[in-house]
Amino acid sequence: MHTNIPDLQPKLLQNDLVKIRPLTKIDFEQLYAVAADPLIWELHPNHDRYKREVFQVYFDSAIASKSAFLILDKNTNELIGSTRYYDYDPKLSKIAIGYSFMARQYWGGQYNKAIKTLLLNHTFDFVKTVVFHIGSSNFRSQRATVKLGAVKTGEFDIDPITNIAANYEYEMQKQDWLVKSNE
Repeated sequence: MHTNIPDLQPKLLQNDLVKIRPLTKIDFEQLYAVAADPLIWELHPNHDRYKREVFQVYFDSAIASKSAFLILDKNTNELIGSTRYYDYDPKLSKIAIGYSFMARQYWGGQYNKAIKTLLLNHTFDFVKTVVFHIGSSNFRSQRATVKLGAVKTGEFDIDPITNIAANYEYEMQKQDWLVKSNE
């Protein structure tokens, strides 16, 4: 494990399907064009994030985090969505991955796994535990997270950014990911 401060926003992560690069202020319009789809947010606790003013709060928070990413289809360069790291705790060797969304045409296939694989592989260079916070009604994200091998470990009442209640926490341990990713 590294003793230096980890790189929470590497310049580029990529595999056969996706490229993940740092989110910048100039990405707002392009990303909002994807996020403006109400169906993306229907199961999300913040179900009105498709509204420009609500999305602006999300976007500004992502930029301020200095650990947010834009996700692109590697073959077409089409914008898929966004994700970020947050809540890094070096003492507990733990970080969260979340605030993720993808355009609907990328749901249900290999893209979520490809994205999370890049993020997890990078993250497990400097932490032992990754957590995912998912709204209690967001069954799609819960299923996708379990497919990755994460385990539900608890519930919490308030999302720190939106102050929306009822979220579940899923956890992935480095040793479990190493086994799962080699299957």
